[in-house]
Order: sequence, then structure tokens, then C-alpha cells
Amino acid sequence: MIVMKFGGTSLGNAERIRQVAGLIERNSDSFVVCSAMSGITNTLVEIAGLWKSGKCEKADDLLDEIASHFEQTCYDLFRDTEALTNSTRVVIEIFDLIRNRISGDYNLHKENWLLAQGEIVTSKLIALYLNSADIPVTWLNALDFISTGIDGEPSVSDIRDRLNAILGENRHGRFLTQGYICLDHEGNISNLKRGGSDYTATLAGAALQAVSVEIWTDIDGVRNNDPRIVENTFPVRELSFDEAAELAYFGAKILHPSCVWPASSNNIPIHLRNTMEPDAPGTIIRSDIKRKGITAVAAKDGITVIRIRSDRMLNAYGFLNRIFAIFEKYRTPIDVITTSEVSVSVTIDNPCHIKEIESELGSLGSVKTETGQAIVCVVGDILEQHQDRAVRTLDSLRHFNVKMISFGGSRNNISVVVPREEMKDVLRSLNSYLFGNQSPKPDSWLISQA
Repeated sequence: MIVMKFGGTSLGNAERIRQVAGLIERNSDSFVVCSAMSGITNTLVEIAGLWKSGKCEKADDLLDEIASHFEQTCYDLFRDTEALTNSTRVVIEIFDLIRNRISGDYNLHKENWLLAQGEIVTSKLIALYLNSADIPVTWLNALDFISTGIDGEPSVSDIRDRLNAILGENRHGRFLTQGYICLDHEGNISNLKRGGSDYTATLAGAALQAVSVEIWTDIDGVRNNDPRIVENTFPVRELSFDEAAELAYFGAKILHPSCVWPASSNNIPIHLRNTMEPDAPGTIIRSDIKRKGITAVAAKDGITVIRIRSDRMLNAYGFLNRIFAIFEKYRTPIDVITTSEVSVSVTIDNPCHIKEIESELGSLGSVKTETGQAIVCVVGDILEQHQDRAVRTLDSLRHFNVKMISFGGSRNNISVVVPREEMKDVLRSLNSYLFGNQSPKPDSWLISQA
């Protein structure tokens, strides 16, 4: 069995859904994971915000727009009168239920329920179309088998047990479910955060011991740099699990940051493919990649740097542990860390508890915070027998205001922190220097572009 995940842009209209149906038809044994149709989750988030602030009329207007979009998709998609009637009835029933729910008082559990409906209605519509087109598929509710523990993380073994109970002995055929949505440890509807459909796919792949996980998007695989910023990028055809994890975590938009580990732990290849060009090679992610060179560059902004300086750090046991305990207390992950004799610098991308963290770190030393930063990550076999790669990488940054450098913690990663306003020029310079056999642009060009 293979797992096939389709993102929102792949399911954005009737034409795209027909194209996806053709891809699903190729595999008689498949487990299909669907995102919500393109733009739906964003609109549901907007509706939730209006509902929360008491602007119910505006929320109803937006909901009517979504409902009309789905009904029009039914008319565009179904040729058979009975199938059209069944599909529009399902859409009307779901949106009537949503209207009833948001007419009451707002709370977070109801919001999470609302956000789940994009995946629910999209997946039901696609299942109805596949069966009407003689592509038999069984619709499954992801809430019956995807759940998170008290730590907020799902368990592959738990998902496997639940799927075994649902599927029984007959594991052959096509099954279709939703990405993104799950239950929390208390049984309330929750989600795996934005982009979480990738995570659903690799969790299901690991639980089912799938041959491979195919993630279908509108891009021909991972590129060596951000094509929205940098010209002349090219697709990377092979990545190791470690490289893919680094790139996803540090900004590559094509993958959810958490989705690599279930596949990596179970040695299941991930194939990133383009729905609009289904015969294009895409990118394969697997364990047995033999690479010699720098693979790709990724970046993410919205980074905060926190520096803690204390003379008590000298020869002090447990100093780092006390720092990490504060971040753990507020469930705030650290991206990059560097240390010296008397100071520690860390970066975070979630500033929700920054005031509390600063206050508690103040008991350990002086604390300085810098917002508006960005992390740029260079990935490849940087330390494998070619030490000059690290030198070339750092040399290409000589024109920039580098605030932190993390090197050596991983054999395939150099991460630097720069001001957010310099991030685009850093990406361009790295692309030119590492992939274009050119020196970085002169200072005057860099300044004019900032």
C-alpha cells in the first residue's frame, strides 16, 4: 500500500479534483489523505476570529461564500443527477450544522471543531466523486484514529492499533481520509497545526508500514533555494531524511517540519510530486542517499534572539540545564544555540511567553533580546571530507551583519542569524556563491537591494 497526500491547491476546483482522481485510480491499494480545498482553512480561521469578536453577521456572510463555493464545485464536478443531488445534500447538511454551531457562544473547542470542517467537507466531496466515477474508495474519519497525547504529540503505535481495528483483516483497496485534524488527549477535536496534512500522511504511512508516502503539491519537488526570492533555482532530486528535516524546520515551505520523523523512523521513502506535472521526477527523500556537496538553502524570519550573560556560568555545573528548564516550562522550542565562556545565545520563533521567559532568565544573569531576526540554514554534507565548503559558506556572508553562527552540531548544517531585512540578500548571495560558481555581489549592490 502507498499513502497519497493531496494539498489544498491540488484540490482547488473541479478540474483539479478530476486530475487527482486520475492519479488515485492508478493505485488500487492506497491510503489517500486530503487537505481542505485551497483557501478554505484561511477563511475558516477568519470566520472564527469574527465569531470570537462578536461579528456574527460578517462570519455568516463568509460562511455563505464558502458554502456557495462547495455547491458550485458540485455542479461543476458531477454529471450524474443522482450523484449531484447526493453531493449537494452533503454540503448543505454540513454547512447548516456549522451555522447552528457558530450561532452560539464562542470557545476554543468549538473553534477547533469549525477548523476541522474544511477537511471533512472536502474529503466527503472527493469520496463521493471517486465512487461515482467507478473508482471505489472507503471514506474514513481521521478523528477515529489520529490523536495526540498529553504532550501534544501523536503516537504511531496508537494510530496503528486504531487503524488495525478499523480496517480489520482486509487491508486491500482504496481508503480516503482527512489530513490536519485529530483529537487531543481529552478527546476534543484539535489539529496538527498548519501544514499538518503532511504529518498525517507520514504518521499513517508509518502505522500502515506503507511502501512509500507521496506528497502531491503544485511544485516540482524541493528547490535548492526559495524561488520566490532567488532567481535560477533548481529542483533537488534526492534528499536524505536528515537534510529534509533540516530544510523543513528552517523554512522550506513544501514540507511540514514534523512530518519527516515518522517516515525516517520506519525507513519509508517520501516522494514529493507535482499534481500539475505528474510525470515529473519530483524529489525523493530516503535514507540511502550518497551525496557530495551542498544541497540547498532555506530561511525563516520572525526570529527572536535572547542572550544571557553571567559570570556565574564559569565552571558552573547545571547552568545550561537551568536555562533550558525555563524554555521547557513555557513550551517554547529553541532553534539555534551558541555559547561562550560567560554567555549563551538562543533563538526562538514563538514569542508568546517572551516576557515570562525574560523575567525568569533574569535570575541567571543579564538578558538582552533582539527581535526582527532571521535564520538562514545551509544544508548538505558540509563536514564530510570537504572542509572548504564551510569556509566558502561563511565567506559568502562577509558583507552581512551576522549575529550568530551554529556549526558542528550537525554534520550537514550551518545556520546563521541575520537581521530580517538582510535575509533576501543573504539567500541571493549564498545561491550565487554556492551554486552559481560566482563571487558574492559587491557591497554597493547589496546595499541598494536592502
